[in-house]
Amino acid sequence: MRVFSQLGLVAIGLAAGIVATMFYVGQPRPAVAASNDRYQDYIMATGAVSVNPRIQTDGVWLLDYRAGKLLGTVIDRTQGKIVGWAEVDLTTEYGLKAKQDVHFLMTTGYVTQGQSALYLAETSTGQFGVYTMGAGANGNGIVIRRHDMTKFRQQVAMPQPGFGAPDGPPAVPAPQPPGGGAVLPKLP
Repeated sequence: MRVFSQLGLVAIGLAAGIVATMFYVGQPRPAVAASNDRYQDYIMATGAVSVNPRIQTDGVWLLDYRAGKLLGTVIDRTQGKIVGWAEVDLTTEYGLKAKQDVHFLMTTGYVTQGQSALYLAETSTGQFGVYTMGAGANGNGIVIRRHDMTKFRQQVAMPQPGFGAPDGPPAVPAPQPPGGGAVLPKLP
């Protein structure tokens, strides 16, 4: 009799373990992944956008080199359709000249639950911007917001012949008086 009661307890424990495992494995988990890709004059990245706090929304960022624009949109999950495009003129935003040779890098990163940021670097000018996408005024449309713009280094001068080293001795900086300002040459 005792053996049967022990087998019964083992069977109950085994059944409870199977039920708990099925409950844990069967829970849906949101996929949290960001990706980016490029093709010729275009770069695309994706990330979460918080339009409605109760509904997770995927955002799509598209950098168009030819037009000099950063575009962004979200996907309406209920209809499976793209919600209009927001845009930022990168030539104005980064102070670029027409036909200037530029090189952008971009990726998304996690900011908070349901919201990603776009990190956009322009390597020729050394500028770095942080952007998010969200609902427009009164919840209408999509807008791109710039949160910060900084330089990660000074602009690179065009290299001279001979492995980028200019000919002649290095330039000596002009002496600076205490407290700043310029030193003017003495008049005869």
